[in-house]
Amino acid sequence: MTGRRRLGLVAAGATVLSAAPLSTIFDKWTWLLQVILTVVMIAGAAVLTRTLRFPTWAQALGMVVALVVTLTWIFPSGHELLVPTPATIAHFGELIQQAGQDTRSYAVPVPDRDGLLFVAALGIGVVAIVVDLLTAVFRRPALAGLPMLAIYSIPVAVLLDSVPVTPFIVGACGYLWLLVADNVDRVRRFGRRFTGDGRDVDVWEPSPLASAGRRLGLVGVLVAVLLPLIVPTVTGGLLSQLTQSGPGAAGGLGKGGNGKIDLFASLSGQLTQNTTVNLLKVTTTEKEPFYLRFGVADQLTAEGFGNQPPNGTTLNKGSLPDPQREAATNQTTFQRYHADIEISDQLRQSMAPLYSYPVGISNLTGSWAYDGNQQVLYSGRNTTSKQKYSIDYLRPDYTPAELRTAPTLQRDDPIRRAYTVVPVNAYVNKEVARLTKGKATDYDKVRAIYSSFAKSNGFSYSLQTQSTGNLSEIESFLVNKVGYCQQYAAAMAWMVRAAGIPARVAFGFTRGSVQDGNTYVITNRNAHAWTEVYLQGFGWVPFDATPSTGVTGSARSDWAPDVDKTAAPTASTTAAPVPGSSASQAAGANDRPDQANDGGGAAATGGFSSDENNWTGLLIFGVIATLIALLLVPALRRVLLRRQRHAATVGPPPAVVDPSVPGPAGAVTGIVVTTEAAQAREDAHAAWDELVDTMVDFQITVDPTETPRLTAQRLIRESVLSAEPAAAAELLGTAEERARYARQPMQGAELTSALRRVRSGMAHSATARVRLRATLFPPSILLSWRLGLAEAGTRTVELSGRLGEFMTRFNPRRLLNRAR
Repeated sequence: MTGRRRLGLVAAGATVLSAAPLSTIFDKWTWLLQVILTVVMIAGAAVLTRTLRFPTWAQALGMVVALVVTLTWIFPSGHELLVPTPATIAHFGELIQQAGQDTRSYAVPVPDRDGLLFVAALGIGVVAIVVDLLTAVFRRPALAGLPMLAIYSIPVAVLLDSVPVTPFIVGACGYLWLLVADNVDRVRRFGRRFTGDGRDVDVWEPSPLASAGRRLGLVGVLVAVLLPLIVPTVTGGLLSQLTQSGPGAAGGLGKGGNGKIDLFASLSGQLTQNTTVNLLKVTTTEKEPFYLRFGVADQLTAEGFGNQPPNGTTLNKGSLPDPQREAATNQTTFQRYHADIEISDQLRQSMAPLYSYPVGISNLTGSWAYDGNQQVLYSGRNTTSKQKYSIDYLRPDYTPAELRTAPTLQRDDPIRRAYTVVPVNAYVNKEVARLTKGKATDYDKVRAIYSSFAKSNGFSYSLQTQSTGNLSEIESFLVNKVGYCQQYAAAMAWMVRAAGIPARVAFGFTRGSVQDGNTYVITNRNAHAWTEVYLQGFGWVPFDATPSTGVTGSARSDWAPDVDKTAAPTASTTAAPVPGSSASQAAGANDRPDQANDGGGAAATGGFSSDENNWTGLLIFGVIATLIALLLVPALRRVLLRRQRHAATVGPPPAVVDPSVPGPAGAVTGIVVTTEAAQAREDAHAAWDELVDTMVDFQITVDPTETPRLTAQRLIRESVLSAEPAAAAELLGTAEERARYARQPMQGAELTSALRRVRSGMAHSATARVRLRATLFPPSILLSWRLGLAEAGTRTVELSGRLGEFMTRFNPRRLLNRAR
């Protein structure tokens, strides 16, 4: 195999290794199989075009065609037959658009979505083409590190926390492999390797210069990995942690990067649910708990509320904020409670459910942070799947009288400026002015808006909204007065903001169904959205404007009572759901990806269950088993070849005398021509071939110019064989020497036993690394395969050359010249 083709294969392998950082992005390993298939097809196209000696532009075109065809096979549109069509290209565009939507809708790690998988395969395929061209064509492997580094930058931009170091090490190994392969190819093209004193370096002996280079490279990689951990930075670093103290500031109001969950409270849409899936169980010491929450949406547009990413302090780096000091006045009383939360594998998102005002969080596995402003527990690396953790939290006991004492925020207050931004809508402003007319306090204004969503005003719960002509979505909802929790929460937050009072939408779960007294089972039907209003001195106060008859596990309070009840409300009363009704969903029902409730099956009161058939484990097991089987192919081939090379064990055959040669009666003076002698020669040659392969396996130098006897003597010296293996080696050398040069070959010798003794002696004197390699990856088999591939490549080139010469005979120009 030529250097360029060899470098192309190395470039393909390095590209696959450089894709390791994507393992932090995807939840499963489907992407890896598709990426490997894509890179293999591209590498195959590169080898084929270089074997046929195509020009550079044809090689690049061949790889691009291989990429497009592979993507067509993996992501078919259904309108093509292996070959891409215009419908296929249009389908690719749709997948890219879907990927753009999924990046705003899914938490990391993301599930297997066609759009995201397509973009991953396409991106790695493009990187494979660029790396191949830079390495094999332009011979600039150092520049190939730039596209490989671009892959690593993806998790750096997506993950909120630090990126794991393992994928970086895997990618760095691929890059170093690429550089070493290019250097080895340059040395091969230059000539043989020599040491500093001029001695020839054997193929199995490490070159001193190469060893020094590897040591320098290893030191460089270690410095590159460890130095950023030691150097102090603005927010982290080992020295920063040792020289700075304090928990750090809580998350502010500033905007960050892209959010991991698309929490969006739409003012229109529909909600359908066919199955009930148990998501989590909560055991709390609070008799009448309020809603669990996991996210907020505070960015208002004409379509509804969206979220900004949380920004907080890692749990192990700082304490949680004190709500009694930061969120409430001295006259408000707080009660402390404890809750144990157990989440099933059906809820896989990067925001963990918890109660408001937590003061302690424990037993949560992974890297998690808490945003005190949003009151959100989140992670950029882990999910809530199968988490079991405990929280201690405070529950404020507000009264309407206390909330009426909340003063109005100043117009230049940062909270008011951030949470009162609304789109211009004259209808909403007019309605808010009508409802809040004559209300002196912020709480009274909020209560007036809250009470306007009562059934007495025509509002009702429905699983889908209705559109009205050219009206905006907020106007359509307020006119039709039909919707579910997202519409009610978003509409109330909009109207409260229009009144000049900060508001946002919270997402979480209602209390669920009671099990064993203080344990609640929460399903996907308990997902919910409600409004939170900021009152100065009290913090974010919840208001649930959704009709309680449509919400399973609904909870009401003294400051936000059930306006549809005729009797006077009591604190924390629970509204019973209407039989057959479906609970409202928060931020994406079953058909929205941010909830990650992609399971099915009937709910069970006794625990978590699902009818979803998960083939991921079986697929991973099959892939691992296949890889192990492929890795064992060289060892298996070596064992089979060793068995074929059996030694002769027959006794001395009867002599056949040539009568034409004079001599004493019965003397053997002629050449033995029996079949036993021919078989003895074949056995001796097979035994010697096995010994030579064994020497190659144990990295003992083989010199073809030596006689078998000298080779056996050198083997004894270099392997330091004991008496019995040494005698066996001399026997094998003598047998081969007589088979080559003597009239009468050695017969009846136990060559098989001799081979076992020699192999045992060589293994005894070799290192564990050499023994392991000789067993699992025999160099003799790998060398024979390389030589076979090289010979096949040579024959292919010769055949293509002869075919080209044959085709030139039918060149039209040549035929025309002959006709003349």
